[in-house]
Amino acid sequence: MRRIIAEDPEWSLAVVPQLTNLCLQHIVKNFEEKPILDELLPSHKAQVLEKLSTSLPLSITANLVSQESYWKRCCEERWGLCDVLPYGDSWKRMFFERHLENIIELFIPDLIDPKTVLDMVPLCKNYVKRLIISQLLPPIREPQKLEEDDGSDTASDMGYNGPSMDHFDFRILLDKLTNLEEFHVMYRVKGCGMNFEWNLFEFTLRDCESLAKALQSCKTLKVLKIQQSKVDDAKCRVLVNYLLEHPSLQELDLSHNIIGDRGARAIGKLLNKSALKTLSVYDNQIQGPGAQAIAHALTKNTTLLSLNLRLNRIGDEGGQALAQALLKNETLVYLHVGANEMTEPTATAVSQALVMNTRLKSINLSCNKLGVDGGKVLEEGMSHNTTLVECDIRLTDTNQVSEFCIAQFLLNNKSKAHLK
Repeated sequence: MRRIIAEDPEWSLAVVPQLTNLCLQHIVKNFEEKPILDELLPSHKAQVLEKLSTSLPLSITANLVSQESYWKRCCEERWGLCDVLPYGDSWKRMFFERHLENIIELFIPDLIDPKTVLDMVPLCKNYVKRLIISQLLPPIREPQKLEEDDGSDTASDMGYNGPSMDHFDFRILLDKLTNLEEFHVMYRVKGCGMNFEWNLFEFTLRDCESLAKALQSCKTLKVLKIQQSKVDDAKCRVLVNYLLEHPSLQELDLSHNIIGDRGARAIGKLLNKSALKTLSVYDNQIQGPGAQAIAHALTKNTTLLSLNLRLNRIGDEGGQALAQALLKNETLVYLHVGANEMTEPTATAVSQALVMNTRLKSINLSCNKLGVDGGKVLEEGMSHNTTLVECDIRLTDTNQVSEFCIAQFLLNNKSKAHLK
């Protein structure tokens, strides 16, 4: 009896792949030249996405692949362990936000073409809702060489104009991100090591003006945070000037900067004209007059819910002004004025405010020198208050009796709030 002997002794008819699988393998192999996805059946599409390379050009996959499973592989292969919850539980949003952040953080002015950023806009603008820029690189400044025989004494004589920009210019980008709601930026360089120079942490006036114009053009922005960037009074006033008429801004955070009283006055002006709900300016150089300006704005403001002024130097002058503002303000829910060199007069003013104010839910007075008498007057004010549920008076030199009584009043208020 005759039989055919295969050249491959391990060959078997049972392992011949189905024609469907061969077609799907061909689609995967040639996806870059001819992407086919939406035309496939759901089960076939899942098989293609499972085998599709994560290194394919974004110009192909960005607007074609919407399945989260593919973008999850992209994120995990690039960044390892990832938490997708802060990104609205969307792997695709996470990938494009972090990818764009990485491009901006590694951008070197006058060396890298801004087109590298702009080319990403059509691909990512529908998915980017938040940008957290943790560093911005300055331009590379080459040492100036002066010729001995040219008779020039300065760089201006040689026609040297310096770099065209000090850091990445956000004017070319923010107005094009039509879904951007939250923007964090820090003008600094991470991990500079032994190459430390102060100019690596310089937020120039030119930077400030270009950033302010970019923010003004981003009409969808709700949250703005500019931290650890040496924002001083002059830069704060520039930023505020462009944010006065912003249609959607709800939260502003200028913490860890060097804003003083003039900057605080500008912020007070912003409170009067904007619809801010949250304002944080902790760890700055605001003193009494600046706090008074913010307090004056609070007497007229009807939108602010949270104010954080901790780690400034407002003293009793500013503390009393803020407490008096609470007598008229009917919207503020959270106030933090810890570590502000306040003493007993501020405690007295706050106590009087607590008797009248029925809106405030939380106040933090920690790390001030209120003293034993200050604790007693706060205790008296709390005995007439029915709405406050948090009052932090740690490290204020008050006695244990006052702290215990205030804690009991807070517990009673919490119980009443829970019943409601």
